[in-house]
Amino acid sequence: MLNICTWLWGSSYGEHYVRRLAAGVHRNLNEAHRFIAFTDSPQHLPGIEQYQIPDIRLTAVKGCFVRLQLFDPEWQNKLGIAPGDRVVNLDLDLVVTGPLDPLFDRKDDFTILQGVNSSNPCPFNGSVWSLKAGYRPDIWSDFSLDAARAVPFDKFPDDQAWFAAKMPDAAAFTSADGVYAFKKRGWPDGDALPSGARIVAFPGWRDPSKFEALPWVKENWRA
Repeated sequence: MLNICTWLWGSSYGEHYVRRLAAGVHRNLNEAHRFIAFTDSPQHLPGIEQYQIPDIRLTAVKGCFVRLQLFDPEWQNKLGIAPGDRVVNLDLDLVVTGPLDPLFDRKDDFTILQGVNSSNPCPFNGSVWSLKAGYRPDIWSDFSLDAARAVPFDKFPDDQAWFAAKMPDAAAFTSADGVYAFKKRGWPDGDALPSGARIVAFPGWRDPSKFEALPWVKENWRA
């Protein structure tokens, strides 16, 4: 089973971001799948599986470390995710713009968006990543805030720096797969949607709501 996951905590984004992301996934993914939202408090998300974030304390720390728990086999089991199932983690503030089946039908144990960061020297970007359940449980079991501070990072420790230190040879999602970061490395000049784009991430605290005037955002970022 394919498990699509996203996370909502704090006050930066509203529950309508979850609904719009889920709708974009459902419109563009034919394979049987679950859409799962992990939240810090109950939300109004009809038709969407919703679970409480296990360690709320991690949401108070910069770096999105809470998402690392998806590598925990025990938690995978509690969620009904079987060993070998695919788990895809999507940032809440991205726009699905094309067919997802070719993107997620791959054999790699772990794949992450790469090559889009501009100022951050880390080659990985945590906006989009995919995991084969049961792979590398040490990503979670070895994690602590002290351990994360001990690996190279940019302005502050984060999950993508932890991934880069632990899995430097991970497979990549790139523009060749149709995964782009808006106005970041690999994005063509201008605002137009690149041909063949399947997912457009908005890293760096950008937000699709600020670009709803763009026709492709208006068309695809909707419930």
